[in-house]
Amino acid sequence: MKWNAELYDQKHAFVYQFGENVLELLAAQPGERVLDLGCGTGYLTDQIRIQGANVIGADASPEMIKKAKETYPEVDFVVADGTNFHFDEKFDAVFSNATLHWIKKADAAIKCVYDSLKPGGRFVAEMGGKGNVQHLIAATRQVLRKHGYHKQAETEIWYFPSLADYTSRLEAQGFRVTYASHFDRKTPLQDGDQGVAKWISMFAPLYLVGVPKEEKQQLLEEVTALLEPIYNENGQWYADYVRLRFIAVKQ
Repeated sequence: MKWNAELYDQKHAFVYQFGENVLELLAAQPGERVLDLGCGTGYLTDQIRIQGANVIGADASPEMIKKAKETYPEVDFVVADGTNFHFDEKFDAVFSNATLHWIKKADAAIKCVYDSLKPGGRFVAEMGGKGNVQHLIAATRQVLRKHGYHKQAETEIWYFPSLADYTSRLEAQGFRVTYASHFDRKTPLQDGDQGVAKWISMFAPLYLVGVPKEEKQQLLEEVTALLEPIYNENGQWYADYVRLRFIAVKQ
């Protein structure tokens, strides 16, 4: 999926803003070598640098890495596949925010992280967990089926695991999970009743592949109408986010 890095920063800054308190779990120390896996446009990567760590930002999207390099020229950024990356020097920590749910080959990603860490190194991450945006997914699929787009309705875009699922995968690769939490976190959408359409356009355009341009707006309006009773709280719209957060240590 090709990312719009400008729209990501302008209308979906909550992705990295909510990630700032995940940095508290990371607790990067001066001189530590840290990998930010799925760094996006680089804001949190630069925050890790400011804390004194030697950080590298990696993302599979060339568009995101281009924007990150332009915005934070003092940070090292690389294009890398989260399921198949290698660095010659091991890391003290791997950090990831709002990325792992995009990686369906979870075991391959976890193995790469494990192999990239020093013994005793930590993997600190937050991702979408089981139940994340379930109302939005259900509404989108309902509207797609209504209009005959059954193939699009069956599209599986993300991997939102339960706590038991992901921690078991971490343990199977050799990690010791020292902290894990699965929690609701309603997340504000920008631009009122336009927020749902902009969220889908940014994060779930795969649902609309093959839908004629002139129909897309109508479908998005119908999805928005279905979600209004759930998402609209006195004019402020919120998405039904559910997050999974963990710390795992390489033994």
